Amino acid sequence: MAKKSDWIIGGVILLFIIIFFLTFISLLFISPEGDFVTSQDKVACVELYGPIFNSKDIVRQLKKYRKNKSIDAVVLRIESPGGAIGASQEIYDEVKKTRESGKITIASMGNVAASGGYYVACGADKIVANPGTITGSIGVIAEFFDITRLTDKLGLKFETIKSGKFKDSGSPYRTLTSEERKYFQKLIDDSFQQFVDVVHKERGIDKEELYKIADGRVFTGQQAKELNLVDELGNYEDAISLAIKMAGISEDAKIIKEKRRKFNIFDILFADIEEIIFRLRYNMIFGYLLK
Repeated sequence: MAKKSDWIIGGVILLFIIIFFLTFISLLFISPEGDFVTSQDKVACVELYGPIFNSKDIVRQLKKYRKNKSIDAVVLRIESPGGAIGASQEIYDEVKKTRESGKITIASMGNVAASGGYYVACGADKIVANPGTITGSIGVIAEFFDITRLTDKLGLKFETIKSGKFKDSGSPYRTLTSEERKYFQKLIDDSFQQFVDVVHKERGIDKEELYKIADGRVFTGQQAKELNLVDELGNYEDAISLAIKMAGISEDAKIIKEKRRKFNIFDILFADIEEIIFRLRYNMIFGYLLK
């Protein structure tokens, strides 16, 4: 009996030793962000699709990959016609931080990477576009609804109590005043200047020459390269190859990316009603400032 119990005790001790050893080894190969770290070179790909209204998810991914020491380079794939100024600037800033951290960062343009989409690309080390990519559209726009004729026909009347004369500027329930038009024009001009300053700084284009093409027009990728708005012509795979080359890593580097979350009817059914109303109003007035 003594020998049998000794075998059992010995087996339990051995099991604990094995578990401890495996736990220790796993900790060595897990990064602080929770990603497994191996000796294989890695390139992280972040996908930016659709109008830019919310920067949260893209910023989160960029930050995660920037801090992960096992990631050698980052490729930002852009398929966007533009969007809100603030969100575009936040993504641009995060792309720039990733570049400045010493991690090679490449922007890859798909079918469209215009306005806000181009804005965020400016933060990368290099911009790669297809010859037929639609890009550029350096400019700012604000659009307002005026439904006063409709409300008049329906016999509806709206009254607004406000703290200042500009508090309801842009309301669809009344026509803009000349003073409000000047007010909004100043906002647009200031936002436009911020856009131009970023392109001038990041692309090294003379401001006088830049103003000639910063009138909202779009360009093909080929035209954009001639204007120094992008660095190279190529597809998504070419952008990854460039990232690998600039990072000085193996051509067999592993490509890491998160699965894109699919939008479904439950997102509408269980969404915050107040948030939906806010977004609708926001998008009606300022939703496409960069487009």
